[in-house]
Amino acid sequence: MSRRTALRRLAAHEARWQISLARWVARQRIGVAPGDLALGYAAAQAALVYGLTFVCVVETVGVSVLLAGLPGVHAVMLVVDVYTVLTILGFQAAAVTRPHVLTADTLWLRDGARREIRIPLERIAAVRYDLRFVAATEKDGDGVVELRVGGQTSVTVELSEPVVAVRLLGRRETVRTVRFHADDARAAVAALRARLTEAGGGAAPETGGGAAPETRRATAPETGGGTVRQG
Repeated sequence: MSRRTALRRLAAHEARWQISLARWVARQRIGVAPGDLALGYAAAQAALVYGLTFVCVVETVGVSVLLAGLPGVHAVMLVVDVYTVLTILGFQAAAVTRPHVLTADTLWLRDGARREIRIPLERIAAVRYDLRFVAATEKDGDGVVELRVGGQTSVTVELSEPVVAVRLLGRRETVRTVRFHADDARAAVAALRARLTEAGGGAAPETGGGAAPETRRATAPETGGGTVRQG
């Protein structure tokens, strides 16, 4: 990728979180149409974001006092500090105003203002509650993408056909399994299974012992089981 393309994508990212900040203040969500179901995921990181914001505000006040006798330096540092605080709040605002969205035919997964993955419901083979704590040093790979929030994912979606996801700087990757977080993960799984049933997809709600083998495969038990990993 050229440097110009990378800069253009970074500028677009900056614009998205700034727009999200304005929408957050106005209590509006982005990309959620009537009839769509929004699946929030911002709560898991809220305490960390607000705590960091408080620390930055205290630091801003402290630096302003220390540099009171240096007007030029004080002005520069004030701009930098205020922009830092807005960036942190914009990170949370993007997560709040850009939730995951379940439409009639698509599962639209978003990672704040950074990236998104659109999955046609017809390509979903299985969905399950699957709580995982992931180390920050672990990388996506082998067709698996993890949209972590607060270092965790709680829903796993397996695909019958891959989709292509684009990262922030434009790198494309083929995705066969997506793990993401939802504030109410079990409700998100139930809603997704219900929507798949309505759409005639392969992953139907859990049924009794007489379910067909392919239905049982698509509705794995809603337990983390041995899949929980401590980061």
